[in-house]
Amino acid sequence: MVIHKASYIISSPDAASCPKPDRPEYAFIGRSNVGKSSLINMLTGVRNLAKTSSTPGKTQLINHFNIESRSGEKSPLLNWFLVDLPGYGFAKVSASKRKQWEKMIEGYLRTRENLVNIFVLVDARHKPQQLDLDFVNKLGEWQVPFAVVFTKADKETQKLVSSHVKAFTDAMQLRWEALPPVFVTSAEKFTGKAALIRFIDELNQVSKDNIKAPQ
Repeated sequence: MVIHKASYIISSPDAASCPKPDRPEYAFIGRSNVGKSSLINMLTGVRNLAKTSSTPGKTQLINHFNIESRSGEKSPLLNWFLVDLPGYGFAKVSASKRKQWEKMIEGYLRTRENLVNIFVLVDARHKPQQLDLDFVNKLGEWQVPFAVVFTKADKETQKLVSSHVKAFTDAMQLRWEALPPVFVTSAEKFTGKAALIRFIDELNQVSKDNIKAPQ
């Protein structure tokens, strides 16, 4: 799959305000400092598509981007949504604001009818964090399909990254019979880009004909 164009559409305060669910949709979420914006920019090839910041918690709404891509050179253009969701974790916001974010995210994840897959970003530099494990377990309870994307793999040795990935999947296996797809990435080195793009393309081919514009 080749991405030809990526453009910002809208930022929404809740699922009801999101664009019409008339195309496949993929959402990205993770802890507030996981490198989500950098990964989105790397995948789309648009440097400043998602705004990066040194201050955790900058993303506070449901941000929709329209992506135009082709599966092959002679394939028709396909439009799909990429969604940048607020991070979870240590962002310095009030308890009421955090609760508001949690309600917004849960409402979106559980009701967005054209949502094909969630990409849960996990920092490859660290051992398994309970916050991340709790979140993927919650997605399991809600029966929301997802993949785990380890970020910042270039910041540690390959041996350490591999051990952290294994520790995380081992922890998941305590509760999961089958594991979700797992990707290891680096936004700076473009590691994992081809695999993620291929995965989205495969899901697009399956889902594009099953998503119809609401009447």
